[in-house]
Amino acid sequence: MPLHDAIVHAISAASGEAFRLENVTGVGGGCINTTEVLEGGGRRYFVKRNDATRFDMFEAESEGLIEIANSMSVRVPRPVCSGTHAGQAYLVLEYLDIGHRAGNGELFGRQLAAMHRATHARFGWHRNNTIGSTPQVNTAEHDWPAFYREHRLRFQLELAEENGHGADLLWRAEQLLEKLPAFFAGYQPLPSLLHGDLWGGNHAVLRDGTPVIFDPAVYYGDREADLAMTELFGGFGPGFYAAYREAWPLDPGYHVRRDLYNLYHVLNHLNLFGGGYREQSLQLIDRLLSETC
Repeated sequence: MPLHDAIVHAISAASGEAFRLENVTGVGGGCINTTEVLEGGGRRYFVKRNDATRFDMFEAESEGLIEIANSMSVRVPRPVCSGTHAGQAYLVLEYLDIGHRAGNGELFGRQLAAMHRATHARFGWHRNNTIGSTPQVNTAEHDWPAFYREHRLRFQLELAEENGHGADLLWRAEQLLEKLPAFFAGYQPLPSLLHGDLWGGNHAVLRDGTPVIFDPAVYYGDREADLAMTELFGGFGPGFYAAYREAWPLDPGYHVRRDLYNLYHVLNHLNLFGGGYREQSLQLIDRLLSETC
């Protein structure tokens, strides 16, 4: 059975209504998966495909979308079905009519604050997932600094060592890991539901003005980590930040911890893409170390 026939059969079974495929349109913009829109009978679905060995990545993404949807806060595409066939893994999602990637920042700020108010007993999640295509370890912990040190920064640093990114990076980072508790003096975050990969490319607005987020790397952690990433690559306006702070003010120490949280993503980009991310990682580490002197 051809792959698209298998996906059509899975959609029909999951929706309880026969789906007849009339058109397949490739969608650009992703660097990890093949993406396309399946159309037929007035229905459309967004489909991600990858090698069958990445099926677990799709399953984790599906569960993450459901976790966010259950918080009744920010709109996400609902998972329809997933599976493997002919050496390929696939994830079928609700098709959303995206209008543009900016606008309605105030509403999104309030909704994101509401999502972060969904909390858990411990930091982490019930399963591991991925950040981009890198494994992300979500082993549950009661201690946030320990979780962040071991399952975020140290994990990426060990990967950087395997990838040959230099002993000086590791030596300076080890000093930072030793001083990590200093960044949390007098600050005890809640285990908030996080998108986990909240840069501008994973946020958009539907044509009716509804904010939407997608491609999550969900776990429960310090809400500042999501806010920090929105500032790493830009794309979020002042109205978004003002509305978020009005809904849930930030601790004064956020402006220092912002660099600490973005170091994780810069290290991940170093491991994925190399290049200038090594120097950016070193600059962040040095800046953070200067805050502990």
